[in-house]
Amino acid sequence: MATRTAPTERQRRLGAELRKMRTAAGRTTEYAAGLLGVDRTRLSNMESGIRHFSGERVRTLACNYACTDEVYIEALVAMAEDKTRGWWEQHRGTLPSGLLDIAELEWHARRVRTAQVVHVPGLLQTEEYARAVFAAVLPPLTRLEVELRVAHRMERQQVFERSEPLRYVAYVHEAALRMPFGGDEVTRQQLDHLGKQSERVSTEVRVIPTGVGGFPGAGHALLYADGAVPQLDTVQLDSAHGPEFTHAEAQLTKYRAHLDWMDHAALSPTASRDLIRNIARDL
Repeated sequence: MATRTAPTERQRRLGAELRKMRTAAGRTTEYAAGLLGVDRTRLSNMESGIRHFSGERVRTLACNYACTDEVYIEALVAMAEDKTRGWWEQHRGTLPSGLLDIAELEWHARRVRTAQVVHVPGLLQTEEYARAVFAAVLPPLTRLEVELRVAHRMERQQVFERSEPLRYVAYVHEAALRMPFGGDEVTRQQLDHLGKQSERVSTEVRVIPTGVGGFPGAGHALLYADGAVPQLDTVQLDSAHGPEFTHAEAQLTKYRAHLDWMDHAALSPTASRDLIRNIARDL
């Protein structure tokens, strides 16, 4: 059972879920360590994602924690037993780990809902538009760093090419459509692309018109990923120092409410597509 120096967000999440299960059962780390035949330090490392949990050990702990939610338990077992090396791993060591965690989160999600107020969602960006977004970062990125990020962002779009494409709902504020990243021509091409992408069966683009006024969560971008079971839902927020992930129930409830508000306030998919195309024509 090798030690990881830098566990992924998904690995940390598995450990966190088993720690939450243990504390809900009122059990100590000593008790859990005894069940698995390891010392307390190793158990703590496992709950931190630093050390691996096998599927068998997940079931052992769930049984002794009196967890009876079989669907939830099997979802955790699947996380523990998944040894697949995702395409994003080729970027490890050349890109910040948080960007790889976003790709992994999207890949395993049953559905993703996102809200963007400044630019078009990353999964729906063109290469030139993405390049312009990364060129606006402070402190400035080198040309190589920009190109690595652009390549990674384009590869993330593989989620739409799978045998079961990702179900994707994007709430985009009208202001983001009018923000000319890369200039008018790049923005026009981006809006044309966005309109075409919104025609996919698995993708829904909803525009929040400026006429609605203020709205919840106006100050930041939001990604809500539905997990294999509701207990494994995750929220990812953008920040100046990188992506932040949260799965606390209070936070999940708050951001679900934000997205429900946006769903009510946004234009229909057809009206959104018409507005996107009208803005593109006016550029």
